[in-house]
Amino acid sequence: MEHQMFCYQCQETAGCTGCTQVGVCGKKPEVAALQDLLVYVTKGLSAVTSQLRAEGKLVAREVNHLITLNLFTTITNANFDEDAIAARVIHTLEINQALLAQVTDQGKLPQAALWNGSRDQFAAKAAEVGVLSTKDEDVRSLRELITYGLKGLSAYSKHANALLQDDEELDAFLQNALAKTLDDSLSIGDLIALTLETGKYGVTGMALLDNANTTAYGNPEITEVNIGVGTRPGILISGHDLRDIELLLKQTEGTGVDVYTHSEMLPAHYYPAFKKYSHFIGNYGNAWWKQKEEFESFNGPILMTTNCIVPPKDSYKDRLYTTGAAGFPGCKHIPGGIGQEKDFSELIAHAKRCAPPAEIETGKIVGGFAHHQVLALADAVVGAVKSGAIKQFVVMAGCDGRAKSRNYYTDFAKALPGDTVILTAGCAKYKYNKLDLGDIGGIPRVLDAGQCNDSYSLAVIALKLKEVFGLDDINDLPIVYNIAWYEQKAVIVLLALLHLGVKNIHLGPTLPAFLSPNVAKVLVESFGIAGIGSVEDDIELFFGQNA
Repeated sequence: MEHQMFCYQCQETAGCTGCTQVGVCGKKPEVAALQDLLVYVTKGLSAVTSQLRAEGKLVAREVNHLITLNLFTTITNANFDEDAIAARVIHTLEINQALLAQVTDQGKLPQAALWNGSRDQFAAKAAEVGVLSTKDEDVRSLRELITYGLKGLSAYSKHANALLQDDEELDAFLQNALAKTLDDSLSIGDLIALTLETGKYGVTGMALLDNANTTAYGNPEITEVNIGVGTRPGILISGHDLRDIELLLKQTEGTGVDVYTHSEMLPAHYYPAFKKYSHFIGNYGNAWWKQKEEFESFNGPILMTTNCIVPPKDSYKDRLYTTGAAGFPGCKHIPGGIGQEKDFSELIAHAKRCAPPAEIETGKIVGGFAHHQVLALADAVVGAVKSGAIKQFVVMAGCDGRAKSRNYYTDFAKALPGDTVILTAGCAKYKYNKLDLGDIGGIPRVLDAGQCNDSYSLAVIALKLKEVFGLDDINDLPIVYNIAWYEQKAVIVLLALLHLGVKNIHLGPTLPAFLSPNVAKVLVESFGIAGIGSVEDDIELFFGQNA
């Protein structure tokens, strides 16, 4: 059967080889093609900006923001709106032409930097520049690994930009690395080195975002989050963008409308700045993939601030709003760029016409264990390790997803020895954060650092423990890594961990389809990357007689 598209950037890609007719995520071939084209022209623009920098010329901050938002728009489950993506391609080409005129030596630029097709040429060009246009399997694998890491990095950078934090060096690297994925003169060794350098800047990007978030909203602190509902109409906010929830909380104050978080927005409750809002009720529901039934029962409007959209049912599609990089055809998009005030009055008015959310669960869950909070508990944690009360930590960060094979992570958490503590960040926590696994001397056995963006905290905690115990190698810590992945932000987290020297990371439920056998072999031999097995086998592998 002829390919209508080709995409293998997420864990759920069809047959663990690639989506070729329609995306498992719901992405149509036309949207996939435009995303391929948007990545291509963004790489072309990045080649132009990199050449301008090489010639000693300045690149405007707005251009940096355009490039990061373009990449973020193509992350899995972010934007399904064909017209919106086409508009971004057109705008990118316009900016590229303006900057191209400033380049002194255009002879050093790739074809992608020079192409300037019209809208009726987009489909044909997209067919030429997709993933499979790189014929060599290993070169293709490394180029995509780098590109997906940069997509994840763009997400972190964009969230920091929204809080008026920028890093010119990071932007310059991101754009230069994008441009290098077009360079046929680079060897396999060059691409491997660029992959690891992407991990280095992954750490930089996560630190930038951590500083942006904590400067704006304070350090996350231990918090009990309500998972029940109130009696008033509500707005449900999902995704990752804390600036959006800040604006929404301000605009809903005193309106009689409550605000609830969903999925990756849960950690907003951990920030001191948001605790002053009495109408910030709690968290509704679970991970992103359950949204069809949970959005239905919520009754009020839903705001998607980033990726993790599941194509909505008609019954609530009119209640689904998007903003930022997110988009879905037929859903209202709330505009507003960096530094601008977004107007959520339409959502608030909509909420007032809706019934309060239906209760789907009750109780509380505990989180807020980012690095500042955990380091405040360092004496207790170190004491528990030295006494033997805590024998092992397990990093179970990452993503949740629809596949039944992901139940492995629930079963694995249940099977962990009682002297083991889970360190988590991202929506993978929904597989076990409501299991009531208890505590060890008052230290909860699930320490939730926050969003996938907050995986930086887990690295900071590990490095601090390495220092406290006087170890030379981070891999000598009593920490094992059993990480679930789904999309491109997990890729940059993985590359960041590799840069920090972490080895023997287990990824599941499957290894990425975009890793060619030879590239996978390099990761296995150099870093000990591995997949998962059965729960029983992995418990024995990680803990042996301690299990």
